[in-house]
Amino acid sequence: MADLTSVYAPATPDASEVRMPARPAAAPAAPRKWGWLTGVVLPVALLLLWEVLARAGVLRPNLLPAPSRVLATIAELARTGALWEHVGITLVRVALGFALGGALATVLGAATGYSRRLFHLLDPLLQGIRNIPSLAWVPLFILWMGIYETSKVVLIAVGVFFPVYLNLMNGVQGVDRKLVEVGRVYRLSGWQLVRRVFLPATLPAYLVGLRSGLGLGWMFVVAAEIMGANKGLGFLLVDGQMTGRPQTILASILLFAVLGQLTDAGLAALSRYLLRWQDTHSVSW
Repeated sequence: MADLTSVYAPATPDASEVRMPARPAAAPAAPRKWGWLTGVVLPVALLLLWEVLARAGVLRPNLLPAPSRVLATIAELARTGALWEHVGITLVRVALGFALGGALATVLGAATGYSRRLFHLLDPLLQGIRNIPSLAWVPLFILWMGIYETSKVVLIAVGVFFPVYLNLMNGVQGVDRKLVEVGRVYRLSGWQLVRRVFLPATLPAYLVGLRSGLGLGWMFVVAAEIMGANKGLGFLLVDGQMTGRPQTILASILLFAVLGQLTDAGLAALSRYLLRWQDTHSVSW
């Protein structure tokens, strides 16, 4: 009778017959390196079309002047030095408001996400405040803090606060309960549990909240600079409207767009660096 082990044991393939699965070819680095150029095509095409229509007289120069006039206005402001004053003070206001609002949102978002009791205590109030329009705060902040820098920075911080708070709170609440239980099985302390479980799990949502908050910070700075400011891109925009200079208005809008895009790109690069451990779909782009 044949040995049962020889019947039921699987045949061991010869080493020469073993074929390792072929590794997928690495994606070419060129598209990833120069992929940002794709995002430039559409804005440049729109600017060229705008210039052509303006020069052909389709667009009225007192309503929508050509991009060349807008760029000439920016160049003139740079030549006189006024541009750097306006850009500098606006950047400082956004940076201070972003730091203040982001720090407060980080503390409250983490606390309300982690503690159910704090969530029920604080979140209804914060959600009610979130629905107040930005301009509704202007007269109150002027009454409380005057028309100086404090009221402007606080208004920007209000705009930054809520996206960061919501994303972080939802990120903490959305951490997989099984991961937390595994951490407790391994007897991780409270800080170790935060560092090794909650932080990696919530970091993507938190970084998205920071980017959203930064975008709202740039929006709120316009409302902030309406509050009696004599410098800043928001002041430059209002001054162009009051004096009937559409090229100055468009120059301010263009500068807001460029500065907002540059700061967001910096934050996006930081996000990619901090999340480089993720194996996501975007890695293969």
